[in-house]
Amino acid sequence: MPGLIALILALATLFFILFVMNAAGATARARHERVEARLKALSLAGPEVSAQDIVRHTVFSEVPWFHRLLADLHWTRNFERVLRQARMQGTPGLYLLLSAVLGAVAILVAELFTGALLPAFLAGAVLGPLPIVRVYRRRAARMAAFQRQLADALDLIARALKSGNTFAGGMRMVADEFSDPIGPEFATTLDEINFGMDVEKALHNLMDRVDSLDLKFFVVSVNIQRETGGNLSEIIGNTASLIRERFKIHGRIRILSAEGRISAIVLLALPFAAAGTLYLIKPEYMSLLFTEDLGRLMIKAALVSMAVGYVVIRRMVNFKV
Repeated sequence: MPGLIALILALATLFFILFVMNAAGATARARHERVEARLKALSLAGPEVSAQDIVRHTVFSEVPWFHRLLADLHWTRNFERVLRQARMQGTPGLYLLLSAVLGAVAILVAELFTGALLPAFLAGAVLGPLPIVRVYRRRAARMAAFQRQLADALDLIARALKSGNTFAGGMRMVADEFSDPIGPEFATTLDEINFGMDVEKALHNLMDRVDSLDLKFFVVSVNIQRETGGNLSEIIGNTASLIRERFKIHGRIRILSAEGRISAIVLLALPFAAAGTLYLIKPEYMSLLFTEDLGRLMIKAALVSMAVGYVVIRRMVNFKV
């Protein structure tokens, strides 16, 4: 057991050193990130940048060998895109090292308090991924905010077109009138168009920065109109109406599936509440679950059954609109 504690301490120390090195490099580079991103968005006079160039110049970590290791992983490339969509600072390596440090510290602390490996590794598995989970939650919240703003933004563009403004003029109104996330994203797209990028390419870059199915409807409709002609203001207005109808349907589905979601919460919380109450009333009765082999087996089977039930209920109430 002391050897395990020493090993965990050594790993935690190593991860902490790597985390500090990565954080220091990211802090030194933070002053230039906005300027570099702006120049990348506007440097359109040069040759086209290939996918290989993008992968090669993407910084996954400030530690060179760690960057080379992460550059070969497909997940880190996707996570770098998630970071951009969440508008969070840092590199994928920074969050991976932070997760490793938290996981190692959680394992060490839980092992010191419980003296058992299973609770220690469970604590590490729960606390370790928290930084990465936060990035995904931030990205999901930002994309949800974009979805809520999109219908009103498209209505503004449609009204601007009807009043005689150009498509770029309508996008400028959205960029000036709306807050983050849709305002800055449309401003970036408008800057790309104003500096000479093709509208179709600029809208494609917008879809890459924003993960939204409704935005794809808008981009596809604009591109079709540019190729075949038609009333652009009417097309954009109809797209906004379609997005609002999808929101209405999604709201109705959430209302109808609320009972299933509440049932899942109750079914997950009830065993823990009942076990806690029984333990307070009669500790010697409930302690058999933790001291006897059959009791520990029953606990593991119950946890697995609860996890399977949660997944099944979630799939039953999770509808795609």
